[in-house]
Amino acid sequence: MPFEDEDPPFAEPDPQLDELTRAIIGAAIEVHRTLGPGLDEGLYESAMAIEFRSRQIPFLRQVVVDVYYKGEIIGEKRLDFIVDNRVIVELKAVEQIGAVHKAQVNTYLKITKLKIGLLINFNTPVVKDGIKRIIRA
Repeated sequence: MPFEDEDPPFAEPDPQLDELTRAIIGAAIEVHRTLGPGLDEGLYESAMAIEFRSRQIPFLRQVVVDVYYKGEIIGEKRLDFIVDNRVIVELKAVEQIGAVHKAQVNTYLKITKLKIGLLINFNTPVVKDGIKRIIRA
């Protein structure tokens, strides 16, 4: 019997998207390998932008998106990255990724109508342990 907080089985939407998410994860691993844990989120964001550019991964940084409620704009939200107009990348530098962080990325997917997001926590000894893939239902 699965646990309530267990992540559902993951299936990539398509092979090109799988390749893109692997490239993003590779960039995050390089940033973490170079900087290590313990820095502010903004520093990791700047380093990720440099790494994306060096790997020729197309991205937008600090993307402002409108938030709607019942068809009316109620404000806007700033996202860390949208990569190749297909993947939301949300960076954290926290003790542990919680359910609220996953819900946050899911909400970002909903308001942008994108399918996949990566939640990356750099405050871990091994960054791959701090990466969650989130697919909009």
